[in-house]
Amino acid sequence: MANILSFLGGIFKPVVNLIDDLHTSDEEKMQIKKEMVKIENEFAGKILEYESKLMDSRATIVGKEISGHSWLQRNWRPITMITFLILVVLNSFGVLAVELADEFWALLKIGLGGYVIGRSAEKIVPIFMNKKQGG
Repeated sequence: MANILSFLGGIFKPVVNLIDDLHTSDEEKMQIKKEMVKIENEFAGKILEYESKLMDSRATIVGKEISGHSWLQRNWRPITMITFLILVVLNSFGVLAVELADEFWALLKIGLGGYVIGRSAEKIVPIFMNKKQGG
């Protein structure tokens, strides 16, 4: 999230700097800068709104997995993370025939992020659902 916001700031900063070079009154420059800040804040607000909706969607998916009828549906995340852990340990001791590719480590980072979010949602979603149902 911070990367997106800094990227957004990086887009607007050159424009704001360009405003300083304009041959207009200080009052006009301040008005233009104020408008640019307003636009930047609106973009940031939209990004935060998008991130919020994305998190809600993820929580809904995890909630459905947790309440699923299939054992595999409820446990695929822990199984995947245990498999990753075994591969990391085997790689650390040099037991694997080949070195784990960079893509594996990227996938592991994504998996850990999703797993942590999933485990958090696993604890939060039932509470949220009880409150939503009036319980």
